[in-house]
Formats: sequence, structure tokens, C-alpha cells
Amino acid sequence: MTSDQNQSSDKDMPLVAHLLELRSRLLWSFLFFGVAFVALYPFSQHIFAYLVMPLADLLGTDESRRLIYTGLPEAFLTYLKVTLFAAFMVSFPIIALHLWRFIMPGLYKNERRTFFIFMISTPLLFIVGAGFAFYGVIPMARKFFLSYESSAAITGLAIQLEARVSEYLSMTLQMMIAFGLCFQMPLVLLLLARMGVLTAVSLAQKRRYAIVLILIMSAILTPPDVLSMMGLAAPLYVLYEISIVLVRVLAPPKKESGE
Repeated sequence: MTSDQNQSSDKDMPLVAHLLELRSRLLWSFLFFGVAFVALYPFSQHIFAYLVMPLADLLGTDESRRLIYTGLPEAFLTYLKVTLFAAFMVSFPIIALHLWRFIMPGLYKNERRTFFIFMISTPLLFIVGAGFAFYGVIPMARKFFLSYESSAAITGLAIQLEARVSEYLSMTLQMMIAFGLCFQMPLVLLLLARMGVLTAVSLAQKRRYAIVLILIMSAILTPPDVLSMMGLAAPLYVLYEISIVLVRVLAPPKKESGE
């Protein structure tokens, strides 16, 4: 049987068989995620300690500085969120593999190559974006907010940060996830270009509108300080320019058959 016949038989597979296969792959993905969660939970404090490292480095070795929690379940729920995030990052390659194996039989050869590139690039760009936020933008933002601390000699009473563990984690994960998702922009624009929705010329012509949208989105997704906003807006604009080049090279406009 030829490869084309194999592909047609895969596409002609009954709907029930596709649903059963999808259920099986979802079960395996959730099982691996559950195992990762159970295995990582004992290390949740260590993972949180790593996430709090940018703030700890700024505060130095003063043992009087601390993070607090004001509700009984707050610390417990914080460690649960930390473990959920870590388990998802660890299990994502397995989830992506099952997604790939489920979709692959219904794709043509050129479609398989494109989908595989997108599947590999998506987690890589997410990690790059999250890492850029964690190692670059978050320390600058924390330093900016800590600059508003003052001694009693200046303000009558000392103003000192005592952040809640849940607030710190929420802000940190929010920025890491926001940066990771925003760094997917080249893939999204390239996909739209391959679908014929846009071209490199249209992206270049709408550059000024893209800049406005990038600034608005950066202001919404980051804490209310200029450093964080520009820390997201600047790389997004660079990625937009890179996207124009990628679309021009990898998804040129198709010529009409009559030409």
C-alpha cells in the first residue's frame, strides 16, 4: 500500500475511532501531568524559592525581610499554584507529542513539516519569553518598586515592603506567562500569512498601528510601571520586524495561475 493510500485510509477513519484515540491521548497526557504534579509537590518550596530569587537578591541578606501570608490557606494554595505551573512546564513536551501523533496522520507531507516546526518553536519561544521576563524585566520592576521604601527619618514612619506570597507569585507568573505568550507573535503572524490573511507588505504598511497595539497590550499585561511596559513593548516590536522578514521569506504571496 502506498503512502498516499495510507494517508487516505487515515483520513477515512471513522469519527468514533478518532474520538477514542483522542480520549486515549488526553488520558495519557493528564496521567503524565498528574504524575509530574505529585513528584514536584515535595519540591514546591524550592521552586518558590527560585521564583522569589529576583526579590531576595535585591533585599540582600537582611533576615528581617520576609514575605507574609494573611489567610490560613494562602501559603498552601501558593505552593499548589507553583507546582501546577512547574508540572505543566515539565509535561508540555509529552502533551505536544501526543498532539503531534494525533494530528500527523491527517496532514500532507508539507503540512506535517510546517506543523512540526510550529510545535517545536512554540515551547522554545515561550521559554525564551518567560526567561526574558524572569531574568531581565522582573528584577528591574522589583528594583523600581523597592525604590519607594523610606526610613522613619524621611516619612515619620518607615515604609517597608512586606509582600504577600500569593501576590508576589501571581505577579511573577503573570509576567512570565504574558511574555511567553507574546513571544509567539512571529508564529501567529507567519501562520496567518500562510493562510493568506496577510502579507509582508501589509505588515510593513500597518507598522504604526502595530506599535500602538503593542504599547496598549504591554500596558495591560505588565505591572503599572514604565520599565515593565517598555520591557515587553521593545522586544515585541523587534519580533514584529522579524515577523515581517519571516513572512517575506517563508510565506511569499502566491501568484495567480493566470500570470
